[in-house]
Order: sequence, then structure tokens, then C-alpha cells
Amino acid sequence: MNPAPMIRPYSPADAEVWNRFVQGAANATFLHDRGFMDYHADRFVDHSLIIEDNDKIIALLPASQAGDTLVSHGGLTYGGLLVPPRLPAATIVGIIEALQTYLAGQGLRSLIYKPSPHIFHTQPSEADLYALINAGARQVRADLGTAIPLQRRQPFSGGRKDGIRKARKAGLVAREAYDFARFWGILTEVLGSRHDAAPTHSLDEMTLLAERFPDQIRLFGTFDGDTMLAGMLLFDCGRTVHAQYIAAAPEGRNSGALDLLVHHLLAEVFAKRDWFSFGISTTNAGRELNVGLSRQKEMFGGHSVMFSQYQWDIA
Repeated sequence: MNPAPMIRPYSPADAEVWNRFVQGAANATFLHDRGFMDYHADRFVDHSLIIEDNDKIIALLPASQAGDTLVSHGGLTYGGLLVPPRLPAATIVGIIEALQTYLAGQGLRSLIYKPSPHIFHTQPSEADLYALINAGARQVRADLGTAIPLQRRQPFSGGRKDGIRKARKAGLVAREAYDFARFWGILTEVLGSRHDAAPTHSLDEMTLLAERFPDQIRLFGTFDGDTMLAGMLLFDCGRTVHAQYIAAAPEGRNSGALDLLVHHLLAEVFAKRDWFSFGISTTNAGRELNVGLSRQKEMFGGHSVMFSQYQWDIA
């Protein structure tokens, strides 16, 4: 019988080996790099874990602690156990068993687990869910997202095609942009006036992250001359590109600016990737579907993807 893997807390001295492991993991993105995770370290009590076998790292768990609960991770949309492509399922089952012992030993009573959706996997990796569910974890939240399989995407709806024609007739141009402040102005106005909300990130935070990850955080816009009418801030996660923020100024909504921008991204910039994610369309902890928003994404050829959360009470 193989010995149980060793679990220890992450420390800042581990940053380099942590990031190197993330780069090769089957179900990680640059969001799990410490340069991204730690930009808001003051808001969370980090309790990330490193799992080792014979002094070799075999898995990571990005996590924060809130009272007697471990969350994977409070500052991330998704996390879960990060593993290399060839780690056997039996080993992952053993990690979950060892994790239960570790959590109990730390006086933690529960784990909130947010696995990476399959569209962010380079190889299928769901043995952790199998092990957790069989250990008693239960699903406690479901958010519905939308994504397009780029190599087999369906055509835009007629209305979206009309928008593209309208934008082209008006001489609008879609291209990469670098004026984060201009886009943040549009985004803030749209979220405030239409949804009574604000961006999750401040402009300063996003500028900082874009400086740290210039190849992964990119801004694209539709322009009338030098005037941005619509924009989309993207997280480039490799095989999957995720639209973190989307917004159009009033004049952009009336001129098909967003339709042209999405066409430009799907047909030209990222045509060879696997997935384009529009993110979730749910509110109230996933209980309410924004039907109009979801339908708009579907009109671009999007299909439903679930973002799940599980709770595991440690006996």
C-alpha cells in the first residue's frame, strides 16, 4: 500500500515552484499563478496547499481560510485541485483522503470547492469530483455560463449578422486596444446604469495585472475613428479565451459595434483556439438566470457550461 501523500501549507518561498507547476497542470490557468492570486492578498487569509509524494509536488490547492472553512479560493472564480496531465485517478483519490485528515487536524470543519470547468482543462481532469462526492461532498451552487466551441461553432443569428453589416457600413473597425481607462469608463457606466453594479476589479488593479500578464490580459475594441464604441477585456488562458468584461457605449449598441467585435475575435484573432467563454449569466448565488444576457450570448453561437461549487463537511 502506497504511503499517503504529504500536505503542507504554501509559503511565499514556494512561489517559483508553484508557478512552474501551474504552467504544466492539466486544469490550471494563469489565474492560479501567484502573481495573479496575490494581487488582492490583503483581502484573504491564504491557506493554499502543496501536496507532495517523496518530496515531489504532485498537486496544488489554491485556497483561503474563512473562519473554520477552507475555500478554494475565495478570490478566484474557480480553482480546485491542480494536477499534472498524467496523475493517476487512484492517486487523486488518495490525495482527497489525505486532505480530509489534514483539514481535520487544522480544526477546519468544511471545504468549499470550486473546480475548474472542463473548458479550462488541457486534458480531462475530474477525478477530484469523483473522490469528493464519494467522500460526502454535495453541490451547493451552480452558475450557468456560455461558451463557444470554436472548431465547431454555429453561425451567428440573423440579428447578429445584421449588426455586423450595420457596423461595417458605418465604417467601424475592430482591433486590439490599449486604453484601459477609456474602456473602464464605458464599463463602469454600463454596469452602474443597467445593472446597479461595479466591475469586480478596479482600473488600478486591472492595469497592474495587465502589466504582470501582458500576453494573457488583452483588450479589444470597436472604433469609430479614435472613439471606442465597444470593448472586451479578455483573459487568454491558452486553448480557452475568456471574456472577463464586455461593454458597449449607447452609440455602440445602436451601431452593431459589439457584433463586429465578437466576429473579429472568433473569426480572425482566436479562430484556431478551442473555446471562447462569455462567462456566467446568473445572479443571486446562481439561482437567477439573466435570460436576456444568456440569450444574447447564445445568438453568437454559445452553449451552456456550468460553474459548480461543492461543500464538504469534515467529519
